[in-house]
Amino acid sequence: MSHEELLAQLDLRREKAATMGGPDKLAKRLENDELNAMERLDALIDPGTFIETGLLGASGMYKKDESKTPRDGKIVGFAKIGGRDIGVVFNDFTVKGASTSTTNSKKMGHVRRVTTEKGMPFVHIGESTGARLPDAMGSRGMGVSLGNDTTQFRRIRETPWAAAAVGTSFGSSAWLCCISDFAVMRKGSIMSVSSPRLVSMAIGEKVDLEDLGGWRIHADYTGLIDRFTDTDEEAMQEIRTFLSYMPNHNMELPPEVTPAKDAVQDQDAILDILPEQRTKVYDMRKIIKIFADKDSVFEIKPRFGKPAVVALARLGGKAIGIIANNPFAGGGALSAEACRKIIDFQVLCDSFNIPLVRFMDTPGFVVGTDAERKGAPGWIMNFMNSTCLLSVPAITIIVRKAYGRAYVAMGGGRHNDEMIAWPTAEVSFMDPIFATSIVHDLLPGDEGFDEALENIQKDIEPWDMATIFSLQNIIKPQETRDYVMRMLDIYRSRKNGGIGQHHMKTWPTSY
Repeated sequence: MSHEELLAQLDLRREKAATMGGPDKLAKRLENDELNAMERLDALIDPGTFIETGLLGASGMYKKDESKTPRDGKIVGFAKIGGRDIGVVFNDFTVKGASTSTTNSKKMGHVRRVTTEKGMPFVHIGESTGARLPDAMGSRGMGVSLGNDTTQFRRIRETPWAAAAVGTSFGSSAWLCCISDFAVMRKGSIMSVSSPRLVSMAIGEKVDLEDLGGWRIHADYTGLIDRFTDTDEEAMQEIRTFLSYMPNHNMELPPEVTPAKDAVQDQDAILDILPEQRTKVYDMRKIIKIFADKDSVFEIKPRFGKPAVVALARLGGKAIGIIANNPFAGGGALSAEACRKIIDFQVLCDSFNIPLVRFMDTPGFVVGTDAERKGAPGWIMNFMNSTCLLSVPAITIIVRKAYGRAYVAMGGGRHNDEMIAWPTAEVSFMDPIFATSIVHDLLPGDEGFDEALENIQKDIEPWDMATIFSLQNIIKPQETRDYVMRMLDIYRSRKNGGIGQHHMKTWPTSY
């Protein structure tokens, strides 16, 4: 066969692969205002940077399926985001519902392996029906399809992983969202173990799509998804934004950006947000936005575990992680969900060398029968453990309340590099009202209660702690940004070059 004939055959095979599931299926997606896999790819990556691997891959189980499975339902390869190399997997739902098979599992495994070995982020854009039937049925199907890649679900956080659930995301699409460092979901999509039809057959009752795995379930109850969008394009942008805070791999620092001219905001505005009365609530997120570079705060899981706020941000153009109690939600008392959220975030920041800044204002952990049923003691201990294992620079600011063991979990004592306080700080084993009742056997309204409370409140002010140098400094709220920036520069300048020890790189990805 001549060169011309061979090259022409290659062109034909390439053209066939490019047709995806065919014009009818692509047209139907267009009618439904749904992006196809290639359109999502174009929305995510820098233009003209994609190089595909496995273009000619097809189903290897049955010969009759080869012509029906271009790319075997997975578009994989390498591209650039913000000028940096990444590995990508895009599920093509027009080809057998992007179901997982032997061939496309090899393709996905190849990209994951290369990104890990060569040190670049990995992105998985999911929309799938799960395992391919009947390929996976029977002992032969199981032997061929499952369990042959021992690294498939292993997570050691050597490189950042991001994933999206767009459309129907069952099986592997759900697995990759749960195992990634960041997951985004388009509203109207569903992410669950199995389809409603299969679940209905298994339990003998009809199951609603939204109740099974809609975005509100994951936003409010499971905490498995970090951000939510209205469109596919917005979901791709969320991934780009997340990766902009991440290093390429865990042995380098996150990238720096040149701050905008108006990055520094009026720090005196913090005093307008922080109430003078200790019993009044406020929204800590407003303080964080003023403290950080303008428009740099990227909050994670905003609707889950609301008494805690976790966010990526920048300070002077450098990436930081922020952990804060939010009195606006439950008085800032740490629920089991809030503990979970903070643990996840501490693992992320420690794994990828992102310094932490904590804003502490909490009366303690949530107590009661509901908390115990949710396993609160276990979550509290996991929280404590993750705080103790941190190896990245960490600075703690006591804003107001710092009570009990929550003080330790939030970085109190030596669980940080530098601990500072505002003059509004209150540090004690418990709320002074409760302490007054227990110590003096008095209740609010009893004779002598107010006098006893006043004496106890004097003891909780931060001055004594600063005197014994258990607190490194007391500063004004409006001085915090400059102080923290300077201290982080000091603590970044270590012999290790700011690279942490990554004690939590194998911490479970979800619970």
